[in-house]
Amino acid sequence: MRNFTRAILAIAAIAGSSSAANAFDGAVPANFITPVQAHFMPSGEGASIPAGYVSFCIRFVDQCQISANDSIALDNAAWKAINQINASVNDAIWPEEDQKHYGRAEYWNIPTDGLGDCEDYALTKRKELAAAGYPMSALRIAIVVTREGERHAVLTIATDKGDLVLDNLNDDVQAWNATGYRWIARQDPHRAMQWVAVADRPVLIAQGAGDAPTGQLSQ
Repeated sequence: MRNFTRAILAIAAIAGSSSAANAFDGAVPANFITPVQAHFMPSGEGASIPAGYVSFCIRFVDQCQISANDSIALDNAAWKAINQINASVNDAIWPEEDQKHYGRAEYWNIPTDGLGDCEDYALTKRKELAAAGYPMSALRIAIVVTREGERHAVLTIATDKGDLVLDNLNDDVQAWNATGYRWIARQDPHRAMQWVAVADRPVLIAQGAGDAPTGQLSQ
């Protein structure tokens, strides 16, 4: 999975832009998810488990558990933590493909050397959010296809206001239906070693700033 767009973004950040973590003041804006309000991500049938995830779970058993709660309440504290962890992990890891980094095509890991690809960013964010007290079952790795046609991994967070995306290609936390990605599959919150397909249909319909997500998908 190629994520070298992140390198370009990092260079731009060094050149003068501030990180989202520094800019975020802890307050939740009136329309705080994205200009397109989040929907609840629909799940389909069972999906193939990524081989890299299986290997990861053998090495990191504690990171592949399920928890009682499969969503979080998106309050000020949670919004602040999500934004800060997304930006800080994006800043802490420099993109490098698995073949160059580990000498193999696919190796999911929580890196300790500051290098990693998209799965490594997502797994690191998941670990940090879980350590901060957020339920593991609400923190789900997902596989998508980008607008450029490349397979990519992100961390999704199931909340009571819809599903959010933490992405190493973007320091802004987004609604899943506002990314422009084609969604393939993500972790099943109820079965530790299972994944489910995403019933992917167009959902780019904006709601008013005060409207609660309904979970209804546009056709």
